[in-house]
Amino acid sequence: MSEGPLYLGFDLSTQQLKAIVIQSDLSVVSSAKVDFDGDFGAKYGIKKGVQVNKVDGEVFAPVAMWLEALDLVLQRLQEAKTPLNRIRGISGSCQQHGSVYWSREAEKLLAELQADKQRGDLVDQLKGSFSHPYAPNWQDHSTQAECDKFDEALGTAERLAHATGSAAHHRFTGPQIMRLRRKLPDMYASTSRISLVSSFLASLFIGSVAPMDISDVCGMNLWDIPSNTWSETLLALAAGGSTEGAADLKAKLGEVRLDGGGSMGKISPYFVGKYGFSSDCEIAPFTGDNPATILALPLRPLDAIVSLGTSTTFLMITPVYKPDPSYHFFNHPTTPGQYMFMLCYKNGGLAREKVRDSLPAPSNSSADPWETFNQHALSTPPLDVSSPATDKAKLGLYFYLPEIVPNISAGTWRYECSATDGSDLQPVSQPWPVEKDARIIVESQALSMRLRSQNLVSTPPSTPSGTSSSSSSSALPAQPRRIYLVGGGSLNPAIARIMGDVLGGVDGVYKLDVGGNACALGGAYKAVWAFERRDETETFDELIGKRWKEEGAIRKVDEGYKRGVFEGYGNVLGAFGEMEGKVLEVARNK
Repeated sequence: MSEGPLYLGFDLSTQQLKAIVIQSDLSVVSSAKVDFDGDFGAKYGIKKGVQVNKVDGEVFAPVAMWLEALDLVLQRLQEAKTPLNRIRGISGSCQQHGSVYWSREAEKLLAELQADKQRGDLVDQLKGSFSHPYAPNWQDHSTQAECDKFDEALGTAERLAHATGSAAHHRFTGPQIMRLRRKLPDMYASTSRISLVSSFLASLFIGSVAPMDISDVCGMNLWDIPSNTWSETLLALAAGGSTEGAADLKAKLGEVRLDGGGSMGKISPYFVGKYGFSSDCEIAPFTGDNPATILALPLRPLDAIVSLGTSTTFLMITPVYKPDPSYHFFNHPTTPGQYMFMLCYKNGGLAREKVRDSLPAPSNSSADPWETFNQHALSTPPLDVSSPATDKAKLGLYFYLPEIVPNISAGTWRYECSATDGSDLQPVSQPWPVEKDARIIVESQALSMRLRSQNLVSTPPSTPSGTSSSSSSSALPAQPRRIYLVGGGSLNPAIARIMGDVLGGVDGVYKLDVGGNACALGGAYKAVWAFERRDETETFDELIGKRWKEEGAIRKVDEGYKRGVFEGYGNVLGAFGEMEGKVLEVARNK
């Protein structure tokens, strides 16, 4: 390891807080993590990182737990003898949409943070800093009434999507604020500032409430993306309908930082005294976990990222702003004029785990817990069709939580249709064997991504480098160039295979080889760019692209496009959309 500057990236996700330290050449020096259930489950009464109020559909996390987790992850870096004194800059990523509510004492308490044993850790010194002890989680589905009003505020859901990049969604911060203001009016009145989780974590480091990030702010249904400003109409709606309320909410939210790079300030003396950071260490804007994912590797046009975490997301970068209520557009976290296209599903890893747990456990207790799931997923043919002329294609929806897109309540639905053209779509009279669900749930998640992204991909070059012989023909269908898998599910070979079967990827399917640290790595790269860019004109892609080495960073895990298989899924894509429509008629979220 050289003696040059180091950079620290964080990822505060639903279930863990991760930290990763890298050098200027992007090589990893050290990492540490805190598992919320394992480290704090008993103390805070959480499961999978959150508390749940099933009656109202509320899902939330205790903010105090995050304070304790930050001290603990830094302690673990320190115990690993990480040279924290050499860290020049810090950035990071956090779960999107969640909101933290600061009290009127917060700025004073943040500014007075000191490394003093008698005063205690962050959780001790920041008592009294929060007007609300909990932060809503992206799995929350308590805001349908508020979402309906947001969709109506500008006339239609399409107009709301054009303004804010998305139609109204349960997890988005604007509807959440609107509901909490109605449910807890005294709490809202006593709130001085509202942060996203990303700006909350940055606030701890700079010792004052940090501005929101230009990309993460797009997950609120409050920011007008074309105008690059707060929407006065939507602020007024969330704040109760008055002009005065809109002005008050705007003050609580604060200014949005338009530059994704640069410094927001020096690190708080608390971290200098307690962990040995340099007093010259600076803090760059933190962003959301999905925007950070696209920073974890330089993407080319037509490349896509599938993030297989607790939720499942599909991400692409585009210079064209083409919003639609069925998906999301965000400002790029570092590059003005570029946008991030995103599909996000609640029923991602958690749903796959439910199917896994319904199958017999592996006979060897030390075996991979996914062993049985993978055996059945790979032994079942695509759509469980051995003979297209005689076998019906199996299609399913597996929603153990109320889903976001489509807006369907919790439940499981199974259908069959013609494998050749998707006709004769019918619900099954009785469930098929549970062993079939292993493949069909992964296919279902991938088919939904393909259905909604099909108008954003185009026909790839006829003979791209690295293409397998099976696809080196001029008659290639529209599809992504490469599929990159990140997150915990990217480690699973069966899931990688099925993603390639359904989504294609003419150059193949690749795993970003940083374990499950893609979001933290994206945050660390952002810190490198923020503090080493030549000036504001040097883009993230220019600086990081010159330093990022494909060798060792990615690993090909599937060939991707397979002639005949990809087209077979295309034959039933319309039927899959039709199935969603039928289920929406009877099981729409209320």
